[in-house]
Amino acid sequence: MSSRRATLWRALLALAVVGVSLYVALTTPARLGLDLRGGTRIVLETQDSPDVRADAAATDRALEVLRRRVDGLGVAEPSLARSGERRIVVELPGVQDPRKAAEVIGRTAQLTFHAVTATADGPTAEGPTAGGPTADGPATGGPTASGATGSPAGTRAADGSRSLPDPDAPGRHLRLAPPALTGDGVKGAEAVLDTRTGRGWSIDLSFRGSAADAWAKLTGDAACAGPGDPARRVAIVLDDRIISAPGIQDSVACGHGIAGGSTQITGGFSADEARDLAALVEGGALPVPVKAIEQSTVGPSLGAEAIRASALAAVTGLLCTAVFVIAVYRLLGVLATVALALYGLISYAAVVALGATLTLPGLAGFVLAIGIAVDANVLVFERAREEYAKPGARVAGRERDLQRPLRTGFTKAWSAVADSNVTTLLAAGLLFAFATGPVKGFGVTLSIGVLASMVSAMVITRLLAEWAFGRPFVTRRPGLTGIATTGRLRARLTRRPPRLMRHRRRWLGVCAGLLLLALSGIGVRGLDFGVEFTGGRVVQYTAAQHVDADAARAAVVRAGFPQAVVQSTGDAGVSVRTKETGDDRQQQIREALTTVTGEVSVERDDLIGPSLGSELRTYAVIALALAVAAQLLYLTVRFRWTYAAAAVTAMTQDVLLVLGLFAWLGKPVDSVFLAALLTVVGYSVNDTVVVLDRLRELRRAHRTADGAHLADRAVAQTLPRTVNTGMGALFVLAALACLGGDSLTDFSVALLAGVLVGTGSTVFTAMPVTLLLQERFPDRPQDTAPPGVRRAARPREHSGAVV
Repeated sequence: MSSRRATLWRALLALAVVGVSLYVALTTPARLGLDLRGGTRIVLETQDSPDVRADAAATDRALEVLRRRVDGLGVAEPSLARSGERRIVVELPGVQDPRKAAEVIGRTAQLTFHAVTATADGPTAEGPTAGGPTADGPATGGPTASGATGSPAGTRAADGSRSLPDPDAPGRHLRLAPPALTGDGVKGAEAVLDTRTGRGWSIDLSFRGSAADAWAKLTGDAACAGPGDPARRVAIVLDDRIISAPGIQDSVACGHGIAGGSTQITGGFSADEARDLAALVEGGALPVPVKAIEQSTVGPSLGAEAIRASALAAVTGLLCTAVFVIAVYRLLGVLATVALALYGLISYAAVVALGATLTLPGLAGFVLAIGIAVDANVLVFERAREEYAKPGARVAGRERDLQRPLRTGFTKAWSAVADSNVTTLLAAGLLFAFATGPVKGFGVTLSIGVLASMVSAMVITRLLAEWAFGRPFVTRRPGLTGIATTGRLRARLTRRPPRLMRHRRRWLGVCAGLLLLALSGIGVRGLDFGVEFTGGRVVQYTAAQHVDADAARAAVVRAGFPQAVVQSTGDAGVSVRTKETGDDRQQQIREALTTVTGEVSVERDDLIGPSLGSELRTYAVIALALAVAAQLLYLTVRFRWTYAAAAVTAMTQDVLLVLGLFAWLGKPVDSVFLAALLTVVGYSVNDTVVVLDRLRELRRAHRTADGAHLADRAVAQTLPRTVNTGMGALFVLAALACLGGDSLTDFSVALLAGVLVGTGSTVFTAMPVTLLLQERFPDRPQDTAPPGVRRAARPREHSGAVV
């Protein structure tokens, strides 16, 4: 009765989860990251000013100013968020010109209005007077090159008075009185096109409250000066540059000024310049300066191609995995494939419901989690096969009971499934904590995928299997189920069990040789750190014709960049990596490339400041160190410390082998590689935990048996699971490597290497190290006692018995 009740609850849970997931997937659109839909991502860092410290409160105020500016630019669905105490992440979908975006949103935009006291030949020298444009109502300014041009600021006095270049008379300066009012008094700013008078684009300003009175007083005092007197002009200053210095027309009365609380800034602006300036003034001044420390731009075609390639890789990997699982496990394989499809639905719905941003590494996390979901199913199925093959599993001496080994398989596999998934979650959590940008999305989707795989494997697959195994058609044909046969590999291991642990020191010597080879690669060739860790800029260009890498490299060198790294990407693509991050320098490189490739377009542009690169390097080291410590702590709690030390030793070896492989191949070590490396950490421990869990079980059942013999049995009993799980993961990763596009190739290569070396290190490193440590530090009696008696009375003295 209790079994039926449990099945009913599982059925209700599965129906609820699938139903809610289907509703969410159909009604809520996914939030795509900029690397999938195209756009610009800028990370700004607030800087201390002479008067204000850049703390969290100042950063929050700066965030609101930036939000108003971005809204004024008309960007669809922008995203702005504070990251840490002093950083602001700005995402602008569809914006393909990062120079313009950074210039507009990153300017301080300190707007002030000044009376003009005199003119000068330089910042401090006196000179003859010079007139300017006039105004009678709305004040009009002389022409400027843009909405914020001019020469750098002159010396500023303590009261705010200064001398700045005159935009209407090149080479001359205007001496300005202290500010009469600031941009805080501006109520609104709007870019307008004056078609009636032919003045072109201008900015209409309106003032609020006392600022309108201050404007009237400022213009009234200027109207009292005589014609031609510089004091008859009013200077409008933005970020220490005069953008307009209109003269007051004769129609404005002395002492009364321009009433109505409004004015107009003109100056030969283009439409974009007028809108940008209006957005700056409307948004207000930043309370503290900001500096762009990271910048990334992805073209829309590149994002669309990434989605197509990732979707194709996911479908291909899932189909290959499904065919393999069905071939090995027959009916159970079919049911597991159905559960895998529902896993995809649940994972996608969870990401959408949480409002998480789906990035390219996040898609890779989804695909990779398919392998994790397969692992849980394989663990259960292999355990069920073992239980079915045991003597005594017959009903009335005639038929074998299918339900009993299935239930036992789910029960006994739970410990290994839980431990392996927790280790993966630890790695994913570290990615979320220390990664930045799209790679953080990989940690999110990997975590969701792990949790969803638990539901699909332990609830949905079990529900479907129990229902199918209860059908008379299946009961009469146990060969269809997939658990009635042990499989060729298990049968061979049963006939001729391996005796690998007789030569455990030899295996450790081979592993040490491989480790030495990897370390020599790191020492001799070094690691090619990406711009995320070194700082710099990588721009990926696409040309209309075939690109010769040598010709492109020569053109970049001739342009004055001998240290640039130029590589071809595909048939008509080229990427250029430089230490220089300035937009002007990148424009020189682009012009140089056009001489040999024709017109080029920017598909991707990544910029990392040197300070952020150093910080990310530190975070990468911290993340790896914490990964090792977290796995060691968790495994020490779940197992004995000797087991934990062996697992961490194998894991560390796997990490170093993958690093050495990338060093020898000359592949870049970047944030995506870090994601792959932390995933290797989770997979390596995952694989080792399954074998150690079986070894612990065998030691409890055979406490006097030889340790090497039990270790060989543990390897033999879990090897089918290891091979089948590894095959499922290899199908998925091979699909990602071949079909996932250039962005995921190195990621897939790192994981492929990690899966292979992780499988080998479990047998040839973790198990020998475990035996050596067990010989040096033998088990205590309570360590090998069955779980039900571990807390019972202590063994009788000198008897060795466990009560």
